Amino acid sequence: MAMQNAKPGTVLGRFDSTRFTTDDITSTFFRRGDRYFVNTDGEDGSLHDYEIRWTFGVYPLQQYLVELARGRAQALTLAWDARPVDQGGQRWFSLTTGHSAGPQDLLHWTGGGYNWNHSCADCHSTAVRKRYDESTNQFRTSFAELNVACEACHGPGSKHARWGRYPAFLRRIFWRDDGLESALTERHGVHWATDSSSGLISRSAPRRTDHEIDVCAQCHASRTHIADGYTAGARLLDYYIPTIIAELYYPDGQQKEEVYDDGSFLQSRMYAAGVTCSDCHDPHTAKLRLPGNKVCTQCHSAPKYDTPAHHHHRDGGPGAACAACHMPATVYMEIDPRHDHSIRIPRPDLSVTLGVPNACTGCHGDRDGRWAASLVDVWYQNPRRGFQRFADAFAADDRRESSATGVLARVATDSSQPWFVRASALGRLAAHPGSVSLQTARAQARDSRPLVRLAALQIAEGFDISDRLELAVPMLFDSTRAVRQGAAWLLAPVADSLRSGAERRAFDMAAAEFVASQRYNADQPGAHVVLGVFFMQRGQLDQAEAEFRAAVRLDPQMPAAERGLAAIRTARAGPD
Repeated sequence: MAMQNAKPGTVLGRFDSTRFTTDDITSTFFRRGDRYFVNTDGEDGSLHDYEIRWTFGVYPLQQYLVELARGRAQALTLAWDARPVDQGGQRWFSLTTGHSAGPQDLLHWTGGGYNWNHSCADCHSTAVRKRYDESTNQFRTSFAELNVACEACHGPGSKHARWGRYPAFLRRIFWRDDGLESALTERHGVHWATDSSSGLISRSAPRRTDHEIDVCAQCHASRTHIADGYTAGARLLDYYIPTIIAELYYPDGQQKEEVYDDGSFLQSRMYAAGVTCSDCHDPHTAKLRLPGNKVCTQCHSAPKYDTPAHHHHRDGGPGAACAACHMPATVYMEIDPRHDHSIRIPRPDLSVTLGVPNACTGCHGDRDGRWAASLVDVWYQNPRRGFQRFADAFAADDRRESSATGVLARVATDSSQPWFVRASALGRLAAHPGSVSLQTARAQARDSRPLVRLAALQIAEGFDISDRLELAVPMLFDSTRAVRQGAAWLLAPVADSLRSGAERRAFDMAAAEFVASQRYNADQPGAHVVLGVFFMQRGQLDQAEAEFRAAVRLDPQMPAAERGLAAIRTARAGPD
């Protein structure tokens, strides 16, 4: 139900000439037989009739897609609240409340922010290929299946289909391999047990890969898409670069903007202990494995934790829910609550010192962090301070304190920190050039995690030729596309200093991958600006100018493109 053809039985909204007014625009939703339409303001600011081609999502809201010229599909910013009436639902509402979006605005429904081809399709359909043609400014987007189907998680299914044609007894004897390209087997034969002396829960065998988590992260992560052709099971950073803990998060790692779970989960104690997504979620039903607190007491002792002695709330009440305290929800898209998957111990004391939210006052809105922190100290004589121990460092960075460089470096080099946190600390260090940052980058440049290596590379942008060469040349040969591209970007201004033929060939290949990555996103003006800067660094001024002008065509009010064109004029004029 992630995406369906608009027809009776799939459309939930009221298309009975219902009118909805927002920002002085009155839109009308109506039908012609079994076809659904909206009369609303278009790209020219005038009212037009548009046919609804597809539904998008199902609960708690349903959006609707309109097909425009040049292969573009756009999501309306007016959505249907699918919740029951007694919960405030069964109504039209605006996703851009408080933001008056005119026809040239990114957040207008015809703008880039609501373009299905670039922003939505990859996660709502199976095997999406964007196929944007720069020369005609046209999309020829395709997919294997309209919705999210088996191959979205298990990869191409032809071998599995052939295997399934044989009788079960023959499959058991001759073909034990079921032919799935992406076999999600990390939970097979594994159980969780509680140590009788310590009370700690552990996995019977370590989780040795992130295969399942990465398959989920393709959609359930805030990330940049860098290459076409992903299929389930491919290495994530060959196609996507996850967003680190920075602007989208509070400094303690809690979700702030919509981060889609993966980055939160990677900083959690559950991830470190070996938990996978499907330990809690059944991917085939989209439901929890067990209802309510039982999903947690699969592993955690119910007599110890699912009791007022632990949670200090009325048994069976909303405050007794494990998720209420350890996975507080934030509402996005006006009505859609999403649980924070960093699965943390509440820290109201950090609300006092750092201003971050906490689960306690999230429910008790008439109280403050000091009240909650004092109760925690009374309830728990030796309160645990939690698994996430980087809040002070990231808060110092957010406040631009002079101590930030040192404390970020300590987090980045602390092997007890989750690797995603170390990558985030390195990414933040890129804004603090100096000897400490450079030494930290050197120490982490050969980390086993590609996102850590990539973040270490980014630090070197503020350094001279020898330092750039030292860090980036080995990464031209990295096994991961995102890292190779990062090395190409870093070496672009100094590539003429590469010593050997092998290094120059590796740079040329990585540079071609980098250019292809930006071309994949050429429907976005920012990709052209990045290419313009890359070509300028290579001394290719004509190509750089062409990219900056392409960015201006897509967004006539983009300052970065205008600055690039000014830099081209200055470079051509030469010294006074």
